[in-house]
Amino acid sequence: MQDEDEVRTRVRERYGAIARETASCRGPSCCAPEMAPDGLNVIGDAYQGVAGHMAEADLNLGCGVPTQHAALKRGETVLDLGSGAGNDVFIARHEVGAEGRVIGVDMTPDMIARARANARKLGFDNVEFRLGEIERLPVESGAVDAIISNCVLNLLPDKAPAFAEMFRVLRPGGRFCVSDIVATGPLPDAVRQAAELTVGCVAGALPEAEYFELIEAAGFEGARNAKEQPIALPDEALSPHMSGHDIAAFRVSGVGLKSVTVLAAKPIA
Repeated sequence: MQDEDEVRTRVRERYGAIARETASCRGPSCCAPEMAPDGLNVIGDAYQGVAGHMAEADLNLGCGVPTQHAALKRGETVLDLGSGAGNDVFIARHEVGAEGRVIGVDMTPDMIARARANARKLGFDNVEFRLGEIERLPVESGAVDAIISNCVLNLLPDKAPAFAEMFRVLRPGGRFCVSDIVATGPLPDAVRQAAELTVGCVAGALPEAEYFELIEAAGFEGARNAKEQPIALPDEALSPHMSGHDIAAFRVSGVGLKSVTVLAAKPIA
């Protein structure tokens, strides 16, 4: 496996480059930027008609719409992990209203700058964007009612510290709703270790059972899938990293990928 700092650096560089673009990514999905020309479509038109959506903040990076399942309420404090240019933050703000508060955390300075610029355009005074890493959240313990995230946890080399931090910052009875990508079984090493695929939301995908085990180990309860959808990886996306023989073996293994939107709660006591 690659060094964790190396993976983090590559992710920061890739998403920093996306943030500096003057227009949103227009391929089928920028969750896997290098795969977009080959037709991998993870998010599609899922945001069409969603209240609070801001076109300038939607960089087409996600794999779900977590705000649709988070049951956000007026006046709540919400935390968005890997907030990018701010799209899910602004949607969450629409749900919690002017009396609520939404905090976005992202490790990419260029994304933070772009999100803050978008917030200024909207004139919101109850949204905030903080530079930081999910494994070391710049958020006080027990400070938020709900956490959302969109195709970001999958990028982390080690997800256990992230779930532990999520548990820490949630109030008792608080909950999270995250969209992510998981595998239906162990991924071949060639896929899991491919650096470009890691940045593209694929190589870091854990087997689904292991993903839920990490959630339970962090102390959460009631974890479940609110929505899931299979993802087809085209041969063109794999061929730079795998031989034809390995691709054929992967196809008959029965292992695949899917996007999931997962809910879980922190116990009240």
